[in-house]
Amino acid sequence: MKINIKNIAALLLLGGAVIGNSGCKKFLDETDPTNLSPNSFYTLPEHAEAGIAAVYSEIRFIGGGAGIFSNNWQMLDAPTGIQTTETAQNSDLNNLYSLIYDGSNLHVNQNWNGFYKVIAQTNLVLDKVPGINPMDAAQKKRILGEASFIRAWAYFYLVRLWGDVPLITKPITSPNDPNFSPARTPQEQVYKQIVDDLVSAEAAGLPYMDASGRVSTAAIKSELAKVYLTMAGQPLNKGAAYYRLAADKAKEVVDYASANTGSLGLYTTYAAIRDAKNDNKLEHLFGIQYNDAAGAGNPLQSSYLPLHQPLVSKIDGIGTSIPTQDFYASYEAGDLRAKNRDGYFFTDYYTDGFKLPLINRGKPYIFKHFDVIANGTLGVEGTSRSDLNIPQIRFAETLLIYAEAQNRADGAPNAAAYTAVNAIRKRAQLAELAGLSQTQFEEAVWRERWHELCYEGITWFDMVRLRKVYNESTNGFDNFVGHINKSVNQALQTKHLLFPIPTPEIKNNPNLTQNTGY
Repeated sequence: MKINIKNIAALLLLGGAVIGNSGCKKFLDETDPTNLSPNSFYTLPEHAEAGIAAVYSEIRFIGGGAGIFSNNWQMLDAPTGIQTTETAQNSDLNNLYSLIYDGSNLHVNQNWNGFYKVIAQTNLVLDKVPGINPMDAAQKKRILGEASFIRAWAYFYLVRLWGDVPLITKPITSPNDPNFSPARTPQEQVYKQIVDDLVSAEAAGLPYMDASGRVSTAAIKSELAKVYLTMAGQPLNKGAAYYRLAADKAKEVVDYASANTGSLGLYTTYAAIRDAKNDNKLEHLFGIQYNDAAGAGNPLQSSYLPLHQPLVSKIDGIGTSIPTQDFYASYEAGDLRAKNRDGYFFTDYYTDGFKLPLINRGKPYIFKHFDVIANGTLGVEGTSRSDLNIPQIRFAETLLIYAEAQNRADGAPNAAAYTAVNAIRKRAQLAELAGLSQTQFEEAVWRERWHELCYEGITWFDMVRLRKVYNESTNGFDNFVGHINKSVNQALQTKHLLFPIPTPEIKNNPNLTQNTGY
């Protein structure tokens, strides 16, 4: 049974709702055949496919709404200082921008709950699918590999955002379960589970690339390299050995791309990156899947459009995710990524999205996630319906992981590390790097990460693992604590290294403790 993940619309969710129904009071003496429980449902291979489809569907919470004019995705970039908003109507979002959020913040609560819902779904799949018999062994192995990757993906977000978090790897079926009110698990143990899950997924024999939107081997290896890179830095500080692990794992993907240029590599243009027809291909190793025709259109388009300007005929921009002028101005002269409508920004666009004349919008806006099919382009009116995925892993990031990790592991950049970072720079039409010391090379790679991976939910995690923040004015790097976020002219504090545990979780679970400073 083959499922195109982008086409999932309405799916059977097998978590709390089913578990809750299983405890319903008997009515008469008959067994209701429609009253499913995890035990009665997971009996056929088709059930396993429905279970993993529900997992893929669940991860779309990242694009879900978080109050007026906002979505959960924005929590990952709002505190970075390179993004701001044109509207003050969402106080929770504004508090993230202003670095004054606490455990009552809606985005904080919804992201915490969202990741744990994904984990609950994957726990069911990983617990129940092994017992389905008869079932094709390869099909079972594939589904378990996909679920292992997605559970690791969710825990990797949780541990970086909140530090010590409850580690739950089995379905919770009763209030009497010890994990019904779990305590926080030390980060190192959470990271061990993440690595174990990714190693298990890596052994599942998944396709190296998968245009259907399913988890691929390239995605697994790149995620594992990212995890090792993070473990090498703060807060675990595992150092050179883990930089070596990160470099070696990323190099596996880089080497595969070199030998298979038609299936994995960098797109030659930035327009191709944001073209929905290219979802899950070449540079896109893993993304959150959207398909408007299947009832799941990309919900982010209006966030990046100018506030209430007639940019397109059918989508009203709300301007809640816009670049700061300081960050936009920090790109090197001639960097194609900063060129109007060619790179990651636009400063003018067509009347109603598809007609001349061009209208100057007065400031730069984010073009990286701009869907021309939904918003329109010259001569073609926008549909207002977007199938564009939310990116999670691009090959560009894999290249930069390799370059950074190899330099730290070996004490100096080798030729392959220069080739990796220069591939990013050549696409941007910038001069290649050469002859740098270890420190100079490392900071050059960090700058490329800020300028290449901006607005993809990555920058904040770089700030935390490095304890460094890019300074747009000096082109250097400040210590995290004390760095002034130019979006609000406020300094980052030690407490900002972690987000607060949601207040409702603290109130409802006596075994949870709050992060310091909140």
